[in-house]
Amino acid sequence: MRVTTGLSGDYQTCVGEESSRAELLGYDYLSVPETTGNPFVRLAIAADHTTTIRLQSSIALAFTRSPMDIAYTAWDLQNFSKGRFVLGLGTQVKGHIVRRFSLPWSSPARRMHEYVVALRTIWHSWNSGDRLNFKGDFYQFSLMPPFFNPGPTTYPVPEIHIAAVGPKMLQVAGEVCDGVILHPFSTIKYIQEIALPNLRIGAAKSKRSLRNFDISSGGMVVTGPSNKDIALAREQARTRVAFYASTPNYASIMELHGWGDIAQKLYRFSAENNWANMDKLITDEILDAFVVSGTYDTLPAKVFQRFGSYATTVDIPMARQPSTHDNQLQRALVSISSPQDHA
Repeated sequence: MRVTTGLSGDYQTCVGEESSRAELLGYDYLSVPETTGNPFVRLAIAADHTTTIRLQSSIALAFTRSPMDIAYTAWDLQNFSKGRFVLGLGTQVKGHIVRRFSLPWSSPARRMHEYVVALRTIWHSWNSGDRLNFKGDFYQFSLMPPFFNPGPTTYPVPEIHIAAVGPKMLQVAGEVCDGVILHPFSTIKYIQEIALPNLRIGAAKSKRSLRNFDISSGGMVVTGPSNKDIALAREQARTRVAFYASTPNYASIMELHGWGDIAQKLYRFSAENNWANMDKLITDEILDAFVVSGTYDTLPAKVFQRFGSYATTVDIPMARQPSTHDNQLQRALVSISSPQDHA
């Protein structure tokens, strides 16, 4: 099982330092989300401060950019990082695409399927020299003069992983992608009854198995050197679970467990700006369904118990400041990274 961690720092002072430290601690992947800035900028900085760790956008927003734009960016990062870049894409939700970015929204699963196929077609054209001629329902690409063609790469084309929650997007991931980034707001019941069956349906459409397919996490991990650290982190995770559970897009996961009424209450609280009382609705039973908790010493066993039956990659948080406990974290990461067969 591989281990990944995310960046939290700002562009100027923390990206290089955090990236180097993550590599030194033994993480396999470093992921950068698209929240308050462009993830590709931070990944370029991270690439310049590391040599072995894989670098992933997790996730970059697809529908705010043309596939051609993403194709160039991914090509550059793959070459600049010497083959270590993994392109993680997601759709975001309609409200953000329409109201925050002022762009159209339609048929997200069908559009993402076409988006991934378009990317592969563009990259094939650059690598092979074949004429670019892609015609889809959402995107068309038929112009690639030599002056704008970056030419072939000496590295493999970037892997494409997509974020997926619902059945249709999970099937897209299984059919045309190299991996899936499961949402932190996931439970074992959801994984077993919704995620894995739909990934297999998608894979069957392409007549392949999930043997070489990357399945990332699906749940949250809370860890630290002591039980006191765990208790504090669990309360922070409780807030995060309450936020996700209040979002209509994720209501189906709560309903799967019979917690639909709680999701409705949380949604009303969020609409009323009553954020202070939302955590109180998340019981320890609900929290433990989404969160794995353990000190550095106990974490490996708990990670394998929770994720070992399906995940190839798991997200383990890294303390943001170096400490005397880094050796404990490093030992935990080595244990988790031991070769396992999750086919």
